[in-house]
Amino acid sequence: MPRVEAETIALRALAHVVADADLGPRLLDVTGLQIADLRARAADPALLAATLAFLEAHEPSLTACARALDLKPDMLIAAHARLRQ
Repeated sequence: MPRVEAETIALRALAHVVADADLGPRLLDVTGLQIADLRARAADPALLAATLAFLEAHEPSLTACARALDLKPDMLIAAHARLRQ
């Protein structure tokens, strides 16, 4: 997967997470970030990879996000792997 595609998928996943009433606060709790941090670092590959790792850690969240983005969960996992390179 090209890096730009992985970043696009991860950015879409981040948007999904922060818009979700349950996932958004949980991401902030787990990472210790604030909303302002997310806005400032939205294009940061490390933050994007962390968002995908957050989703991978909870299969129902990963599946729900993939469904919302009209992707297969494997695409989110592949994007995470690409961003870790």
